[in-house]
Amino acid sequence: MLPAVLVLLLVLVLSGAGFALEALWWIALIALAARLLGRLVRPAGRGGRPGHCYHW
Repeated sequence: MLPAVLVLLLVLVLSGAGFALEALWWIALIALAARLLGRLVRPAGRGGRPGHCYHW
């Protein structure tokens, strides 16, 4: 009985981790898209250089 419960707990943890990792990928893609849109929409500063780089 105990091994079956441990296996079920392991499956539950691993599937939860997989969902969390997939959610993190979606968040990273959304953040990247927002960053790129911000680069395209923001006008260039003096000298034709973009403003605030934030060392990215």
